[in-house]
Amino acid sequence: MTQRPQSPAPAAASGVGRWAPPPALVGFLVLLGLMFAGAYAVGSAAGPVAPGMRSSDPGTTGSDRDPVAPHGHGGTGGAR
Repeated sequence: MTQRPQSPAPAAASGVGRWAPPPALVGFLVLLGLMFAGAYAVGSAAGPVAPGMRSSDPGTTGSDRDPVAPHGHGGTGGAR
């Protein structure tokens, strides 16, 4: 009964240079991707948040407004 214990060296030598991420990390990333896909699907099914939102001045478009004025507040710039 002179059995030698098997050495893990041959098994380790075959996997040199190969790295695998921990299963918990892979599971977390898969779950994160599924959550993102689900949130995206619900958001696209719900549509825009405020579909009727327009500028307060009906004669202007986004490019015609004063670039210094706060967004959606005309040209007052905070001064009254």
